[in-house]
Amino acid sequence: MNFENVLVAIENGIGQITINRPSKLNALNVATIQELHNAFESLENNDEVKVIILTGEGEKAFVAGADISEFASFTVQEGAQLAAQGQELLFDFVENLKKPVIGAVNGFALGGGLELAMSCHFRIASDNAKMGLPEVSLGVIPGYGGTQRLPQLVGKGRAMEMIMTAGMISAEEAYRFGLVNHVVPQAELIDFTQNIAAKIMRNSPMAIGSAIKAVIANFKDGENGYETEIRNFGKCFGTEDFKEGTTAFLEKRKASFSGK
Repeated sequence: MNFENVLVAIENGIGQITINRPSKLNALNVATIQELHNAFESLENNDEVKVIILTGEGEKAFVAGADISEFASFTVQEGAQLAAQGQELLFDFVENLKKPVIGAVNGFALGGGLELAMSCHFRIASDNAKMGLPEVSLGVIPGYGGTQRLPQLVGKGRAMEMIMTAGMISAEEAYRFGLVNHVVPQAELIDFTQNIAAKIMRNSPMAIGSAIKAVIANFKDGENGYETEIRNFGKCFGTEDFKEGTTAFLEKRKASFSGK
């Protein structure tokens, strides 16, 4: 896969996507959003890949926001369309992937950058990371799911404060708020994230995909998360992974999952 703004690598079952616009602090533009969609879709459909890591190029930024120059002159209709297309193409798409996506936040994650990180299934931050949703300082609100996912992760009150003040929080604050799972030195970020990915890969890909679906269901309007859990729990009994997992347990050996 050859992209202009995105790098993709696959090694030992881990697919890594790196946003590669360091001169722009990896800011998201329309072209990069499309490339990210294509990259994620490709890794999702690649049987070799079990876990996906998303990060930014360089030491300064994961994604420092959206490319404001692209939409500064938009009309009301164009603005709404920008948000709708972006959410469908990338942010909702990433959240609903059946393969685990880990955000390795290696610096500034602001605006659309934080929204992209929050679309990942969980996040690990470097100790120099700064996160925030500064959109109201530009006379607009977060449009790629920030007003929805941030309260889910940190609670309504903290989310309201972060959005209204347009301020940044440190990696340690993000950890205390529950926005990231771990904070590590920047030089160790990718290795640490890969180690967690390796732990995930010991388990059933089929079960993990079903668990992702069940967890996300709890946050979707009109969907009963408990019913989704019951339905997917039942489906597991018809998979090869279930037969292998239970047989390996009873035989006191390590399971070898096929993902089927």
